[in-house]
Amino acid sequence: MKFTSKRVIVGALVIAVTCLLAGTPANGQSAPEEKPQMADDIFKNVQVLRGLTVDEFMGTMGFIAASLSMNCIDCHSVEAASDVTKYAVDTPVKQTARKMILMVKSINAANFGGKQTVTCYSCHRSGNAPKAIPSLAEQYGTPPPEDPNEVEIVGEPRSGAPSADQVFDKYIQALGGAQQLAKLTSFVAKGTYEGFDTGDEKAPVEVYAKAPDQLTAIVHIPQGDSIRTYDGRTGWMTSTGTLLPLPVLVLAGGNLEGAKLDAELCFPTQIKRTLADWRTGFPPTFIDDKEVDVVQGTSAAKTPVKLYFDKKSGLLVRLVRYTNTAIGTNPTQVDYSDYRDVAGVKMPFHYTVTWTDGRSTTDLSSVQPNLPLDASKFAKPAPAARKAGTP
Repeated sequence: MKFTSKRVIVGALVIAVTCLLAGTPANGQSAPEEKPQMADDIFKNVQVLRGLTVDEFMGTMGFIAASLSMNCIDCHSVEAASDVTKYAVDTPVKQTARKMILMVKSINAANFGGKQTVTCYSCHRSGNAPKAIPSLAEQYGTPPPEDPNEVEIVGEPRSGAPSADQVFDKYIQALGGAQQLAKLTSFVAKGTYEGFDTGDEKAPVEVYAKAPDQLTAIVHIPQGDSIRTYDGRTGWMTSTGTLLPLPVLVLAGGNLEGAKLDAELCFPTQIKRTLADWRTGFPPTFIDDKEVDVVQGTSAAKTPVKLYFDKKSGLLVRLVRYTNTAIGTNPTQVDYSDYRDVAGVKMPFHYTVTWTDGRSTTDLSSVQPNLPLDASKFAKPAPAARKAGTP
């Protein structure tokens, strides 16, 4: 996929901080649940994708971008890169996209009971045009390595595989044990963050987490602070570094579920109840040539979440979750490494978040456990003022 610092698709942006601590319930009260902004009220000339929240609308744009390996201005006017109002201008590619969305919807309605069985990706496969002729190079060439994210249970679960409880118990023990984890109720971390919203340059980041499910990340980018917060009920992100015509985006749907999961996994003694319908028994799976135990759960939104634990160490090395959009499902992958001891608990100091709209990397340099954190740290962020002299 093509990425530039001008990309403004942010629907699949998640709170990119997923840390692994444990604790007891927070004393602060969550703010009242906030109604998400609707795309019809924010954007102009929306004709097909109506009735979506801004968050869901942008996630749908991300699905199109990933399916065709295109960025925003490949479909929209080139002028939209610097003037958000130009996104409303019709272009031939944009008009074709509308027809294709309706075509796919019709195919699914006529043949699959309306289920999203056929999507943009079914034919495009990350190309800007579907291929009609088989590729002999692909047929007889070396097949690509298997994607561990796509591993599934076909037929009966693999016999002899550990149960979900066994995998989780080993994980808790690998982190330092339930008793040690229970001593940690909050933390403040500092480090660096880099992603498309920073122009792939490193920027300072601060992370605040409080048990059982509150999490805030503040990235100090050149344009101003970029803030992502989940207060235990509602999630927000400021639009600093993007061209979205609203100062603070309210997370909705699968992205809100993702923010909730990120916050809860900061305190892994509660991992067994973060999701439902746990499954194990997947075929042998490897990440970076190391065998992993795969455990799959189901979110409240009825989407799967896969957790990958190093078979030898027991530590979590990858999480993959999915967000439904109006035309398909977006994956988000989080990879964890560089576990270090913090007050007797192992935490990943390096993690990479990959989604349909980009990739970000966080490297922590320090973590201070059990600091008092006021509820204001997890309140709705104020719109960040754009710094003078920045684009």
